[in-house]
Amino acid sequence: MAASPSTARAINDRLALRLLQQEGPLTAGQLKQLTGLSRPTVADLVERLTAAGLIAVAGEAGEQRRGPNAKLYGIVADRAHLAALDVRTEGVTVVVSDLVGKVLAEAALPITGAAGTGPAVEQAVALVERTAKEAGADRLHTVGIGAPGLIDPASGELRDSTGLPEWHRHLVAVLQERFPEARVSVENETNLAALAEQRDGAARDRDTFVLLWLGHGTGAAVILDGTLRRGASGGTGEIGFLPVPGTRGLPSATDCAGGYHSLVGAAAVAELAEEYGVVAEPGIEPPAAGAVRTAVASAGPASPSGPASPEARFLDTLADRIAVGVASVVALLDPGHVVLGGEIGQAGGEALAARVRDRLAALSPLPADVRPSTLGGGAVLRGALLTARDRAQDELFGTPGH
Repeated sequence: MAASPSTARAINDRLALRLLQQEGPLTAGQLKQLTGLSRPTVADLVERLTAAGLIAVAGEAGEQRRGPNAKLYGIVADRAHLAALDVRTEGVTVVVSDLVGKVLAEAALPITGAAGTGPAVEQAVALVERTAKEAGADRLHTVGIGAPGLIDPASGELRDSTGLPEWHRHLVAVLQERFPEARVSVENETNLAALAEQRDGAARDRDTFVLLWLGHGTGAAVILDGTLRRGASGGTGEIGFLPVPGTRGLPSATDCAGGYHSLVGAAAVAELAEEYGVVAEPGIEPPAAGAVRTAVASAGPASPSGPASPEARFLDTLADRIAVGVASVVALLDPGHVVLGGEIGQAGGEALAARVRDRLAALSPLPADVRPSTLGGGAVLRGALLTARDRAQDELFGTPGH
């Protein structure tokens, strides 16, 4: 069935805007070549998008060319400002960007549990306000938040979770009150990290993979056939609760102690490093990630003849632990590809990923590539910004042509 004229215009407009997003400023001739549309159709959409305030002349194609055909058109980046938040148990990081995702300002603030729910929320919201002001943003169009915990699939809100700060759940509502014109949404931090790794990181060539988050907390994100899977209750990937051998007990419905988290969470990794005498340089990064990075630098690649140093033995034992969870994921989902994410996954790099890969091959008949994250702990903030940008562009780019 043929598209109506208004639908065809909307499709053409969106196609042109996506090309300008990906390629940067283009001439009308370049848009014609890349879209395959006729010259009059391109001229119409350029006029339409310019009138809508979405694109503007950004320069000329070259000194040798003059006239209408030489004009470069680009997206009006300051048409909308976006904010992304990475909310952790110990603080929050904020970035504010323009419509094309260029970061204009960034700030971070430690927030302790001793602050109390109300003051903690106020500190976080004030940080967003200050960062937006620094970026020159009079208002925010879209705010994307990444936070630990379960997201209720019906309401889109953070569920009450034992062990997580209460101020996390109140932050979304207060941000919406203070920025009434903004579209505010929250997503599980590991899910956002996976989306970032798929777009800009270690999984750019994959539409099916699992991200195993190894940081302060432990989680997994599942992307199958290009789609993020959240599960019936929003709990897909709560691998920290997975009962595994090697722990001192079993997890409960309210506490993941005794589950997989007890083997590979940051506290467990730091304790393991201490057992092997691996000491990280203080103050540069979280202790667990620092210990892994120190061990990698000292141990070098895995040796088939056996470890020759405490650092190598530490990495081998850590790989044994990680492989238990990876093997469980592979047995259930057969994703073919696993990314070791978070600060610890990034710090371990290929040296840790190779060890996990070797152990997985011995544990599972299903083949799976294991790669280290290229984005590390920054993946959550990157994922929050990408989703905020996509939401803003979906709304704004859908306006012309209707």
